[in-house]
Amino acid sequence: MRYPYVSVPAAICAALAFLSAGDCRMTEAADNDIVRSIAPTGTLRAAINNGNIVLAQKGPDGEPAGISADLARELGRRLNVPVSFTIFDTAGKVVDALNGPAAWDVAFLAIDPKRAQTIAFTAPYVIIEGAYMVPKASPLMENDQVDRPGVRIALGRSTAYDLYLGRALKSAERVFAPTSQAAVELFRQDGLDAVASVRQPLEIYARDHSDVRVLPGRFMVIEQAMAAPRGRDKALAYLDHFIGEMKASGFVANALARSGQHDAVVAPKSEGP
Repeated sequence: MRYPYVSVPAAICAALAFLSAGDCRMTEAADNDIVRSIAPTGTLRAAINNGNIVLAQKGPDGEPAGISADLARELGRRLNVPVSFTIFDTAGKVVDALNGPAAWDVAFLAIDPKRAQTIAFTAPYVIIEGAYMVPKASPLMENDQVDRPGVRIALGRSTAYDLYLGRALKSAERVFAPTSQAAVELFRQDGLDAVASVRQPLEIYARDHSDVRVLPGRFMVIEQAMAAPRGRDKALAYLDHFIGEMKASGFVANALARSGQHDAVVAPKSEGP
């Protein structure tokens, strides 16, 4: 299922002065109206979710690292504004902060219809997978076996997989932890049947703990996109084109490689909403 995001038709692209030699290309410097639309305070306020290791890590000096931070810095460079990072430990806290003291201009979140009520998304730039980890002796062998009466699944509250499973599960029970990392601890401590999370951290954990295993395949596809507050139409048009250029130029693939996320997949070129 494709969730709402903003695409950029040629008319909008022309209006934003991205046309050059017959192609729709982004200029190095954005005009003042676009800058004010994206970063109204004069600083690009970027929210980083450290709960997703595919997208965000800490650099050697504790500074934000990974593809989310790389995209934010490149966007700030093009807008010619400074970048200010606010770090969160869950995606749910990023969403909750939208209209509070830690309000942000751009964030990096999984596309979801509930979030789309208050947040607008670009086309996705990275595709990752939601997976289950179970005890090694568990009778559960496939993803479609997990949704059974009596099965209890640990997961971080308000994560993309929590929102998805809240709609998809018919029989299994979700058991919440404050973060995805805490969900793994809850799974172990309470003897739950499974834990749901992004595949990469589960596989890292399973390599170090021989009494658990990750089920093959995936129970969901997670489309990671750049996000902005709804109502900033000119900003979203620019951001969507920016993400398209970052994918096409190899910037996204290179950023994933630099941060060691070789299993993450660059999202394909968008064909429209």
